[in-house]
Amino acid sequence: MRREHVMPFGAARQTDGSTRFRLWAPSAKQVELMLDGQAQPMQAGLDGWCEAVVPDVPVGARYAYRIDGDLVVPDPASRCNPDDVHGASAVVDPLAFVWPDDDWRGRPWHEAVIYELHIGCFTPEGTYVAAIERLDDLVSLGVTAIELMPVADFPGRRGWGYDGVLPYAPETAYGSPDDLKQLVASAHARGLMVLLDVVYNHFGPDGNYLHAYAPAFFNPAVDTPWGAAINFDAPGRHLVRSFFIHNALYWIEEFHFDGLRIDAVHAMHDRSALHFIDELALAVQAGPGRDRRVHLVLENELNAAERLPRGEDGAPQLATAQWNDDVHHALHTLASGESDGYYADYAPQAVRLFGRALAEGFGYQGEPSPFREGKPHGTPSTHLPPLAFVNSLQTHDQVGNRAFGERIAMLAIETHREEALRALLACVLLSPPVPMLFMGEEYAAATPFLYFCDFSGDLARAVTDGRRNEFRRFARFSDPEVRNRIPDPNDEATFQRSKLDWDERKSPTHARWLALYVQLLRLRHEQLVPRLAMAGSGSFELAGPGLLTLRWPLGEGGALHMLANLDDAAAHAQSLPPGELIYHSHADVEHLQRPPWSVRVSMEKS
Repeated sequence: MRREHVMPFGAARQTDGSTRFRLWAPSAKQVELMLDGQAQPMQAGLDGWCEAVVPDVPVGARYAYRIDGDLVVPDPASRCNPDDVHGASAVVDPLAFVWPDDDWRGRPWHEAVIYELHIGCFTPEGTYVAAIERLDDLVSLGVTAIELMPVADFPGRRGWGYDGVLPYAPETAYGSPDDLKQLVASAHARGLMVLLDVVYNHFGPDGNYLHAYAPAFFNPAVDTPWGAAINFDAPGRHLVRSFFIHNALYWIEEFHFDGLRIDAVHAMHDRSALHFIDELALAVQAGPGRDRRVHLVLENELNAAERLPRGEDGAPQLATAQWNDDVHHALHTLASGESDGYYADYAPQAVRLFGRALAEGFGYQGEPSPFREGKPHGTPSTHLPPLAFVNSLQTHDQVGNRAFGERIAMLAIETHREEALRALLACVLLSPPVPMLFMGEEYAAATPFLYFCDFSGDLARAVTDGRRNEFRRFARFSDPEVRNRIPDPNDEATFQRSKLDWDERKSPTHARWLALYVQLLRLRHEQLVPRLAMAGSGSFELAGPGLLTLRWPLGEGGALHMLANLDDAAAHAQSLPPGELIYHSHADVEHLQRPPWSVRVSMEKS
């Protein structure tokens, strides 16, 4: 099996052996193709298109475009940029890779247990190929899907990936496009889905040349933290929307990804009758989604449920699921005791919001948010099934956006709240919504995950200063000397410190955490997964200061019950939920007096 996504732009090898080069440059007076350093004319077409067809171009040949006789730029649809984002692009033959996974059709969403990872930090080598060596560990853990943080080419040799500027070119610091394909194929051979994090709401600050020849990519009337917004609804939008929709199809078809996690949907400005995300979802359904399972997961800080509609059969009509920050925020408050920033919304009522988010989707469903100056936050979500949500104890954002990149296990250990974290972990892994782990979480990795990048000059200084100054509103960072101890994002040592240390798993403390994750995920697969496809929106009751009772219908008369005391004091329950006991954190306590930080899960089977 060989795979290629055909698109109307970029460099495409033709059946006669020639290569077609095509660029949309509506504001350029002249565009030349620079092929291995030699200029060749391009024919100007309608609506700003420029094209050249060149015979006998070898794979690997370097090419770029010269705008108006001066500015030389890479192809915005480059499939490979070996010399980073300011260098020339390379001609790629996508049909050269022979896929060994012809029979792979993906996995149903109710089986998903996601493992978010950063290619550069997942292994010491930080490459696509090296990641393959750890896939068996993830299978043994109980993971069924890996989610790669963005790999679209970004400036420099290290970065989170959210400042990418060449969305079709896999980051070459991690390896070649074929190396990435080998990682996906190797995951499929082990029964693992592979999701890719993509960024369609902005380009990074270094290496984006579109302003110079295609300013219609942006809408100057709408300002964002990254500059003018991507143009999804102003004149010229049709080509822009097509560029990103083709990008989604490219990753799914040409690289055989099983789905995408779409970054910051709340930051997309689109007032079109058909929202860009909806158009993308429909294109996926009409394309690769016809023949196999393809999943779209959204990040949306607004707690908006509008992109998650279900049909009469319960199947997603647009996006598959959405990250549920309310679960994380309430859980983090309970495990760490922190109440700064947006945690102020959760600290006074963390148990109730945690229970509501587990059972109903969002914790905030339109109620006033103190952190947002009393403005309503969120929309109703009780009509959605649990599988419309992805829950986590931590993510790259929630760890990496901390000044020192501390993981939640390290915070819990420092504050002697490990018992609390174990209980909260059981609640997340043994409830119906899809759980997601952040790399290293399974063994309570002590290595931080810091914010890192590889900028230079004034931009590097601005990022370093900005990173440190953003924490000045917190009391502990009011002293400039304390802020100066925040790791410099541009220092390579910051990146190196963020790499996982897999040997940690051998120490007793880390091994105990790993054993707990394995136990809980095994129970999830054996007991919950066979019944999750029909799971419905749940209900919850706060029966005491920390005592939660939760119930989820599982179809055909079945139900999942959870009784959790998320408090430092014992609590008295009125009754024990019915059904077969499938997990008990305190196995020797089967009575109404519930110990602190205890979790009991039972199931009624039809």
